[in-house]
Amino acid sequence: MTPSLPPVLRRIVRLNNGFQLSFNLLWWMPVFYEYQRGSGLSDTEIFGIQSIYYLAFCFLEVPTGLVADRIGLRRCLRLGAAVMVVANVLPAVRADHTGFLLHFLLLAAARSLVSGAGSAYLYEALDGHGVADRYTQAEGSARALGLAAKIACWPFVGLVSAVAVSAPYWLTALSAGASLVCVLALPPLPRAAAPTGAESSAAGVGHGPFTALRGAARVPIDSKMLVPLMLQGVAVFTLARICQVNLFQPLLLDKDVPVAHHGLVLSAMTLAEAVAAARPGLVRRRMRDSSAVFALTVAMAGVLAVAAWATGAVTAGLLCVFAAASGFCYPIQRQLVNEAIPTTPYRATLLSVESIVDRGVCALAAMATGAYLAAGRMNNLLVHSAVATCVLLVIVAGALGWARRSTRADQQPKTSAVPTSTGDRSAKSRNVRG
Repeated sequence: MTPSLPPVLRRIVRLNNGFQLSFNLLWWMPVFYEYQRGSGLSDTEIFGIQSIYYLAFCFLEVPTGLVADRIGLRRCLRLGAAVMVVANVLPAVRADHTGFLLHFLLLAAARSLVSGAGSAYLYEALDGHGVADRYTQAEGSARALGLAAKIACWPFVGLVSAVAVSAPYWLTALSAGASLVCVLALPPLPRAAAPTGAESSAAGVGHGPFTALRGAARVPIDSKMLVPLMLQGVAVFTLARICQVNLFQPLLLDKDVPVAHHGLVLSAMTLAEAVAAARPGLVRRRMRDSSAVFALTVAMAGVLAVAAWATGAVTAGLLCVFAAASGFCYPIQRQLVNEAIPTTPYRATLLSVESIVDRGVCALAAMATGAYLAAGRMNNLLVHSAVATCVLLVIVAGALGWARRSTRADQQPKTSAVPTSTGDRSAKSRNVRG
């Protein structure tokens, strides 16, 4: 039986759950397109703003990661939540092109400030108390609660908009305010989790941003597993993002699923992902984390390939299977990446680098998706995406195998000098296996 967390960690986990739920609860998501059109924006203006949003997100990811590592993770989370409040008030008080543009720019800034800092704070808090292995469950539970909140709230957005068209933005600002309350209540990280004076100076903290970037760039050299694991994350994130955002409606329309049923399918997918994200232990008990991510990602790719020849009803079921696999996969992948980052003051920066790579690849994949759809080659897109994913996974698996062998070779000279008493031999054996 898993021992319970100490009170301070239980408080951190509860506050993190509340923060993730309220920060990511965008009430306006189902209606923002119609709201902008009703405010006089053309399709060109609406999608132009979306393009600027993604570009802003990419450009802000690394700088905000540096900010988090320099001013502290809690301060960065507080700043992100405060910016989120302002971002969602703007469209309610200024429903024009400038207001929406500023809204999405601030939204990109808020999400960038939080993306690396939130994961880094939770991992450092658990690791500082010696229970880093509980990170996967904590991350998965927070994700599941956030998804459950969307399932519960989004069906009522139409009713809320009928009362006042700007009400979804006010509700989102209110939710962001709740997330700010949660992060203001977060306790400081344990001393063991944060670098102190001499360590910070040696690491480059307190110097210029370029010094910090050079320090962060050295981390993958010390952790040979980090780059392959980040590439594995690219496969997971890109596949999930493209299927659940870009391909969701085109795929259902291609299978002649009525538009009126799309919301039901999306709710079922979100529910499947939420249930799976809350129970990553079901997979972790049966295989190693790296094997689990590999197997789940292959399963996601296989689902896409099979959907090329499926009927509409079967495709809806396959999408739910896909969502469940991604729900299991995401927290386990985050655990692997965090464990591969050694003790360093650059954790948030490195996680932001991973995020920007993910979104950069997603941008390229979205362009390719558009080209396939314009040519009427939906089935080819599904099969080629599955094949490309499997090829990348095989390359990553080879790189991870090399990294493990290289790490064991580096550790061997250190362990060979250890006295060969029974206890020492046991300790050495555990070190080499780890």
